[in-house]
Parts: sequence; C-alpha cells; structure tokens
Amino acid sequence: GRAKPPPPQWAAFLELGFRPLYLAGCFWAAVSVALWVFAPELLRGKLAGVIWHAHEMLWGFIATIAVGFLLTAGSNWTGTNPLKGRALGALSLLWVLARVGYLVPGNIAFALAFACEVVFFAVSALALGRAIYGARSQRNYGLPLLVFALGGADALFLLATRQSDHGQLMQHFNTGLLCMAMIALLVARRVIPFFAMRAVPGLTVPMHTRSGHWQLAAGGLAICCGLMGWAEASALFLSVAGVVALVQVLAWKPAAVRRVPLLWILYVGYAAIGVGLLVAAAHAAGAVLRAAWPAHVIGVAGFSVLIIGMVTRTAFGHLGRPLRADRLIVCCYGLVIAAAALRLLALLPTGL
Repeated sequence: GRAKPPPPQWAAFLELGFRPLYLAGCFWAAVSVALWVFAPELLRGKLAGVIWHAHEMLWGFIATIAVGFLLTAGSNWTGTNPLKGRALGALSLLWVLARVGYLVPGNIAFALAFACEVVFFAVSALALGRAIYGARSQRNYGLPLLVFALGGADALFLLATRQSDHGQLMQHFNTGLLCMAMIALLVARRVIPFFAMRAVPGLTVPMHTRSGHWQLAAGGLAICCGLMGWAEASALFLSVAGVVALVQVLAWKPAAVRRVPLLWILYVGYAAIGVGLLVAAAHAAGAVLRAAWPAHVIGVAGFSVLIIGMVTRTAFGHLGRPLRADRLIVCCYGLVIAAAALRLLALLPTGL
C-alpha cells in the first residue's frame, strides 16, 4: 500500500510568513464582514460601528496579507528569512490579541489591542528591514519604510478615535489606504509581468521599472500633500499614479491572458487600484463624491481582487501544485468581483 503522508507540523507552518498570516487575514475578512453586515450590535468595543469596519478591513485584513507576502517575498529577495518559527508565531499571536481586543468593551482591552497592533507592524518592518538592508537589496529599501508608515497611520487613526475627530480619522485612514496602495502597486508591478511571461508561451511584456519609479514618487508626493492639506496638489499626483497604473496594465497585453484565471484576476485588481486612485483624485479635487467611493474602489475592487489572486497563486506555488485554477477557484474570483461591483452600486444615489 501507499506510504502515509507525514502529518502537518507547526515548524513547517511557521516557516514562512504567508502561511499563518494569509489564513488569518482571509478568515478575518469573512468574519468581520459578516459581523458588520449581520450583527453590528456585537461591536461594543471602543472601535464601534463604521470606524471598526474601516479599521479592520484596512489594517486587520489587507495590511495583514501585505505583511505576510512581504515577509515571504523578502526571503526570496535577500536569501534571508525575515521571520520564522517562534518569532513568527509570536507575531501572529499579537495579531490575534489585537483583533479580540477591539471587540471587547473597555479601555483596558482597547489599550492592549493598540499595543499589540503597534508592535505587530513595528516588528514586521524591523524584521523586513534587517533582511533587506543586511543583504543590501537596494531596490527594496523603501519597503520597510512603507510598512512603518502603514503602522504609523494605524496608530494615529486609533489615537484619533479617542478624540472623536472625524476629520483626523479620515486623514489618517486615507494615509494608510494610500501607503497600502503604493505597496500593492510596487509588488504587483514586479510579479504580474513575471507570472505572465512564465504562464503564456511567447508572451513578452515590459517590467515598467522606470514608470514604476515615477508612480511611487507620485504616490509619495500625493500622501505628503494630503498630510499638508494641499488637496489640489494631492489630486494631481494621485491622477498621475492612477494613469500610470492603467497604462501599465494595457502594456501587459491583457487580451493574451484572458484564458488564464490566475493572471487575469491580478490584471483586474491592478487596474481597479489605478481607477481607484483616479476616483481619490477626483474626490480630493472637490468632486461631489461620497467619501466612501475612493476607499471602496481601491479597497474592495482593487485590494480584495488582487489579494484573492495572489493568495491562490502563492499557495499553488509554495505547495508544489500545478499553477492552474479549477472551477471552484474561478467561481470564487467571480464572487469577489461581483461583491465589489455590488458594493459600489450600493454607493450610488437612489433618490429615496
């Protein structure tokens, strides 16, 4: 008879950052959306209502997936695993304590969750920086700083909740959203052409290294201008970053990957982030748009679609399985895209 496969081992589970953090982040995305839609009365912590929803979607879900990806990719980029074993287990435990703490009423629970989350992002950035700077991987020098900025925006957002200052809350949320957008664009711009040329025989597409530098510079300037209150300048730079993203997608020959679900899902998510940056630019320029529009175009249509594509592609690659999406996975892709479309339709004025 066949030899029995070895049982799962915690040592292997905690060997790379994507294993615990992808599972945790995706699980929490489903649970937190269900809580927000079907049982909002259970949200009795210091982060309540839409503030909890916004925070958990951006920092509890999307940023968690980003950290998991960067800790895993950092190992490939530098030859040094930034975080593994007990240290990775402790980082994951901090994440769990933060999620629980925000649901429990009282100042002590909130303070514990706040501390755990700040340490989570700080340790992630330090571990990533130690690997990248130690290996002198110059093309990745900005990534630890972006993770620090993401965690800093999170801390400022949480502190602003204690002051009930909606303007400050939105500014810090938008800062975190744009930091996350820059991380997503940087990473996706590198991996999408690589994946596409490996999967489609004879396909040659540009890596967009130079335009990517301009894109990141425009995004960074947009964030700085937003923090300074220069709305028109921020709108200009957001427009530049968004247009560059759409031009990049077109140059990647999307028609060539229309029969490869593991690729077209990434194209759709990347293009949606580009569109979302243009929507954010229009909002910053004073267009009559609800504040929820930029967050949901970038977050739901962009990040969520890109994440499900990256999660499935990474899982197949690291498990040694064929890089081929079955019908169930394609169905899941369709569900996420449909959810994004329906969420955006719900923001349209109804006239009621």
